[in-house]
Amino acid sequence: MVLKSYTNLLDMCCEDVFQQPLRSLPHVVTSPGIISDPDCESSNDGNLVGSTHICFKRKIIVANFLPMICAKNEATGEWSFAMDDNQLLVQLKDGFPIDNEVIYVGSLNVQVDPSEQDRVSQKLFKEHRCIPTFLPADLQQQFYHIFCKQHLWPLFHYMLPVCHDKGELFDRSLFQAYVRANKIFADKVVEAVNSDDDCVWVHDYHLMLIPTFLRKKLHRIKVGFFLHSPFPSSEIYRTLPVRDEILKSLLNADLIGFQTFDYARHFLSCCSRLLGLNYESKRGHIGIEYFGRTVSLKILAAGVHVGRLESMLKLPATINKVQEIESRYSGKLVILGVDDMDIFKGISLKLLGLELLLERTPKLRGKVVLVQIVNPARSIGKDVEEAKYEAVSVAQRINDKYGSANYKPVVLIDYSIPFYEKIAFYAASDCCIVNAVRDGMNLIPYEYTVCRQGNEDIDKLRGVNKSSSHTSTLIVSEFVGCSPSLSGAFRVNPWSMEDVADALYNATDLTQYEKNLRHEKHYRYVRSHDVAYWAHSFDQDLERACREQYSQRCWTTGFGLNFRIIALSPGFRRLSLEHLTSSYKKANRRMIFLDYDGTLVPQASHDKSPSAELISILNSLCNDMKNTVFIVSGRGRDSLSEWFVSCENLGIAAEHGYFIRWNKAAEWETSLSGLHSEWKLIVEPIMHLYMETTDGSFIEQKESALVWHYQNTDHDFGLCQAKELVGHLERVLSNEPVAVRRGHQIVEVKPQGVNKGISVDKIIQTMVSKGDVPDLLMCIGNDRSDEDMFESINKATSLSEPAIPEVFACSVGPKASKANYYVDGCSEVIRLLKGVTAISPQKDTVSHSHAVFKDTLEVIS
Repeated sequence: MVLKSYTNLLDMCCEDVFQQPLRSLPHVVTSPGIISDPDCESSNDGNLVGSTHICFKRKIIVANFLPMICAKNEATGEWSFAMDDNQLLVQLKDGFPIDNEVIYVGSLNVQVDPSEQDRVSQKLFKEHRCIPTFLPADLQQQFYHIFCKQHLWPLFHYMLPVCHDKGELFDRSLFQAYVRANKIFADKVVEAVNSDDDCVWVHDYHLMLIPTFLRKKLHRIKVGFFLHSPFPSSEIYRTLPVRDEILKSLLNADLIGFQTFDYARHFLSCCSRLLGLNYESKRGHIGIEYFGRTVSLKILAAGVHVGRLESMLKLPATINKVQEIESRYSGKLVILGVDDMDIFKGISLKLLGLELLLERTPKLRGKVVLVQIVNPARSIGKDVEEAKYEAVSVAQRINDKYGSANYKPVVLIDYSIPFYEKIAFYAASDCCIVNAVRDGMNLIPYEYTVCRQGNEDIDKLRGVNKSSSHTSTLIVSEFVGCSPSLSGAFRVNPWSMEDVADALYNATDLTQYEKNLRHEKHYRYVRSHDVAYWAHSFDQDLERACREQYSQRCWTTGFGLNFRIIALSPGFRRLSLEHLTSSYKKANRRMIFLDYDGTLVPQASHDKSPSAELISILNSLCNDMKNTVFIVSGRGRDSLSEWFVSCENLGIAAEHGYFIRWNKAAEWETSLSGLHSEWKLIVEPIMHLYMETTDGSFIEQKESALVWHYQNTDHDFGLCQAKELVGHLERVLSNEPVAVRRGHQIVEVKPQGVNKGISVDKIIQTMVSKGDVPDLLMCIGNDRSDEDMFESINKATSLSEPAIPEVFACSVGPKASKANYYVDGCSEVIRLLKGVTAISPQKDTVSHSHAVFKDTLEVIS
């Protein structure tokens, strides 16, 4: 089967997919000449047709770069590839079930000529189960080096553009390159998907749009996303012009992972403030409600491969290097720093802290050495060059000031060294410092802790008994993702040189016993929370998150990056005019209940009064002798009476049914007669106190209720105050006959036994008792209070004698609801009502026809 790829961005955004049927994933999806079913072992001639095979469950790991070491023989032109076992993406396989097949999708870190790409693809998949995404050089430059590294990377590390020149401003064309690159990655993932049981795990901020592209093609695909970088606070993130597009795409995943709760909290705040989404914790799992789906969040820092590090420690080259380092720095306390050359790693701040230490503590001069290993920069730019120049300059100044012919306080290793040599430095160093000003996944402290545990050979070289305790000391920035898990480390504010200098001094002043206690505590955690534990835990949570979605019926809606899946109960469907009019025509007694705000009038409308068109439609419905029509609203009776004064036969249930009037000429009925309102004397001062302390909130006085509104307050503060207010009111009103209800940006106190459902039930029972048993019930509403109405008319269907044959409980907007139908919005509600009025005989028309018939009879006589 050949998968069709979109040829441009316009094609990608132009699918009309609403109510598109969900398809199962193909058993095997292949692209000719590149990917075949790897479990189909062919005969000698390579023919796959007719061969038998077993299909294993696949884990598809998607990252910007494949974990691959690439080399080309210039003489023969042949490429050779080897998996880089030191990379996290390779090591996480240990956390998956042994019968799972792991496939990698990503780019190579070298440019491959287009004429060689097919051959390289076949070789990579056959030998390493890797699928390369060959991005054109110009697209790679715009996507990775500019948009990712110069826009997203700084922003996610809390650095806003200062806009000194146009190059720092957001460029929409660069985002389009990001979109195109993500689309290419997603197409390759689709080629690799084998069945419904396959899982896709997308890694890091380079590929945040992949969940949307995958969901558009394979609606039930299991998608997990893990962000290895920090996620900024909402105040920082909201400055990104494409903030909504990225958030909505991430929410098309089933599970989103973060290193720390801080990063997850910032993401939740962005979803809440920018998209108006709610979240809650259920049985320890945090979930965001997104169009009927629950998108789960995972909070767990990645781990290291302990076995890999231990095996590296056993290498003769490593042991020899450890011996060399310890001999070279004999009698000195070695402090180690290992960082990428990056503006956020805080290398210069670390050196300044050391400088202050040596300045304040002369006795440590000649005794302390900071070995700073600088990994090559992952991107280019003037910021990187400036950071490198500054680090070299500070190191040179410290060495000139406090060094000598035989002593250098700072040893700067700014060139690539073999991994075993880095491991040797870990094992030989007394202290490790990670001083990043902002960092996500930083595994240096974990690797250092494992290496300090050593082994028998290293202990023998040191002349110590293998049963003797091991030590390690860590200094960790509080802005690093691994910091919360290292409770025995010295946590520092990297921006404070005094803080860093104090931590360095304390590290030199620890007793052997204290060093051992800290090491044992860290080593136990690192060993039990290794990379296999991290991968297994994420995989288990992804399976759990997807399992909960499969019992629901799903629709797709939205264009381009606004595409999303709507998950609803199996019986929930769209209400069409044809279906409604068919039942409407057959019915002889109809009851129609309509919510007002958000149903007949848009929620965002400033003018809440009904339009002339709406008044006309309601009059047409009411003038049909077969209809009983009610407006059921939370609004007060005075405003509703004023607005609908021209609707003679319209029933009104005001304040959620506390007041009911059957038509304009009828008297208002009260649901709970004789109820005292002394409780208002308790509630009003409390609400007033919260109104004064919560800027933007206000109190609405109703005859039956008091309502505290907080829609105009700061989102998080208003939510916090609402929770506190509900608890406060429930405590003081525990003996009063009232209920405290929290609705959409409101807290309401009203008499018990008053809601829309009870009022609708009362109206229906009154009609039935008079012998007017309805054979069609229709109820339309948009918010939580209307769910009581839906529940009431659904119960009326089964409890009434005889049973009501046609019930239309209709929600405005497709969402989780007790209704069995939905419409898209207020305009569609008006269209439906207008459609049924066209077939309703009017009282004036009937009277006019009768008069004409009578006059005709008189003429004949």
